[in-house]
Amino acid sequence: MRTLLAPLAFALLLAGCASVPAPPPQPDPSSKPMPDVFGADSVQVPEAFLSPDMPEHEIDSVASWNTPEGHTWLIATGKESHQLVVFDGDDGEYRLTFGERGAGPGQFNRPNGIAVYGDLVFVVERDNHRVQVLRLPDFEPVAMIGAQQLRSPYGLWLHETAPGELEMLVTDSFMADYRTETLPPMAELAERVKRYRLLLPPDGTVQAWHMGQFGDTTEAGALRMVESIAGDPIHDRLLIAEEDLRVGTTLRVYDLAGKYAGTNLPRERFRAQAEGVALWACSDGSGYWITTDQARDLTVFHIFDRRELGYLGSFTGEKTAMTDGIWLHASATRRFPYGALFAAHDDAGVAAFDWQDIARVLSIRRNCE
Repeated sequence: MRTLLAPLAFALLLAGCASVPAPPPQPDPSSKPMPDVFGADSVQVPEAFLSPDMPEHEIDSVASWNTPEGHTWLIATGKESHQLVVFDGDDGEYRLTFGERGAGPGQFNRPNGIAVYGDLVFVVERDNHRVQVLRLPDFEPVAMIGAQQLRSPYGLWLHETAPGELEMLVTDSFMADYRTETLPPMAELAERVKRYRLLLPPDGTVQAWHMGQFGDTTEAGALRMVESIAGDPIHDRLLIAEEDLRVGTTLRVYDLAGKYAGTNLPRERFRAQAEGVALWACSDGSGYWITTDQARDLTVFHIFDRRELGYLGSFTGEKTAMTDGIWLHASATRRFPYGALFAAHDDAGVAAFDWQDIARVLSIRRNCE
């Protein structure tokens, strides 16, 4: 493998709560054995490609980035190798790795969730209790956010609130241990999602402020074991994966203010474990939610209507299994004229599905026109 070395200059402004002691390492809820599940009512969509198997990384999540030269990168998090792994977004070929285990800039400790905004990549590090921001293509460290508040972070969602300003929501699944029968104390669940305000000034820095946290503390709306999160500002909606099988796995619906909306996606659709979530969105408010059911044999991808959350259909690939994170690349690439859905595969690589193949098989739209 080839490892890129980035400059260690970085900028950070962080205001928030006082520092809390770092908790001991926790078991990873997403690493538990998963049942064999196959959606009986699913159709099959063959993968456009599967990347090379690289199980030494234990790949968790993936995000895409368009290079200035017109190529597409798939950047995956390696939980076991403590690195980022880059694949080609058009053919899945391995390109490079970056990083090493550590707590400094450009180092990682069990990276999980990942997102890209512009030329910035945001990486959630569970065991460094932070979100690290790096600038592409050289992975130059820019900021480290949240170490004063985050305890066991997993996933994130970015939302542009104004030019040069973002909101970042980070799921924090501390005290979530699937190996016991003891559920987290209800009072703790009010802090399951941390909220940050980010400014991106012209000087290339990232400035961050902790703006609070949220989580329902009722039996119906509580988030006991959380990882994936995504939002829809037009419809004032968040979908947050509840992964705890002891209470029933599903995606809970919250509003952007952090209030439980009193509804979930149909629980009967998730027979293994609700995991990744992504939004295919059109400017008129129409579109589709894509969610995953993380099974050991084949991952089942469920499609729901964006406006009403009605169920529209499900599909599997030929091989894609044990999917953690997914990423929807909604714009055209050299290979995918209508975009692609990228999914982590079996902790070892990344799968790609051509969006027009998904649209054809499920009789949904391939574009917004």
